[in-house]
Amino acid sequence: MHLGNLRTALLAWLQMRHLRGDFILRIEDLDKSRCRPAAEQRIQADLRWLGLEWDAFYRQSERLGIYADYLQRLHTYPCTCSRKDVQEALSAPHLKSRAYPGTCLSSPLQPERPRSLRWHTPDAMIAVQDAYQPPLCYALKSVVGDFVLQRNDGGYAYHFTVVVDDGLMGVTHVTRGADLWRSTPQQVALQRALGFGQPVYAHVPLMKSQGKRLAKRDNPQGLAALQAEGMGREAVLAYLIKSLGWRVPKRVSLEDLLFEIQRGTFQTPLFGLVV
Repeated sequence: MHLGNLRTALLAWLQMRHLRGDFILRIEDLDKSRCRPAAEQRIQADLRWLGLEWDAFYRQSERLGIYADYLQRLHTYPCTCSRKDVQEALSAPHLKSRAYPGTCLSSPLQPERPRSLRWHTPDAMIAVQDAYQPPLCYALKSVVGDFVLQRNDGGYAYHFTVVVDDGLMGVTHVTRGADLWRSTPQQVALQRALGFGQPVYAHVPLMKSQGKRLAKRDNPQGLAALQAEGMGREAVLAYLIKSLGWRVPKRVSLEDLLFEIQRGTFQTPLFGLVV
């Protein structure tokens, strides 16, 4: 995790402890080309070093049968379009929408190509509220179109698996980075189609470095970089919290932060969110 991931985890942990909920650690390791056991071990080590213990643990790669079951409950169709095909279709001058135009729903498949599965999305307006971001409301069919639930390599799409997991794990609050906000209506539509409830969303501001969004390539060491500077746990916690503009001492404990949250010291909607 880079430091932005770690700060979001800290906020989610504080939120759940304040609301007396459970903090779930879910390893989303379905992209085997990018996931390594050592990375998972480091994630757990970083969280434990900060004191962010979890109440439940899941690993998506161990839940493939569950995803296969729920995929069958949705109206999908095979698609052999490549990314280039999709881009060329969207650039056609007669198209007013930027959504996938349903090429493989109305045209023959290309049998020599691998197949993905797209969801035949409902023609519905989806509106979503968030603690930090302005409301989103758009027609799913015309803005997004039929999107992929299972890639042509057999892997499941993020938007699909998190909806199934959140529903089955009883997730009531989702706290994550603002970069995922605009894709939330897709997940809400899937929740409705599968009969799951909608969590309370909080898409927190992204952590920045020199005015740019923080990414792994900018700070590949993450927590290790601060530890190498000799910063202990309480100094790192203060560093992460100060990056939000909140006033705290140079060193602060989790207990101190929870105490100030209960006092209402931090002016943020995050800790007032209830189901």
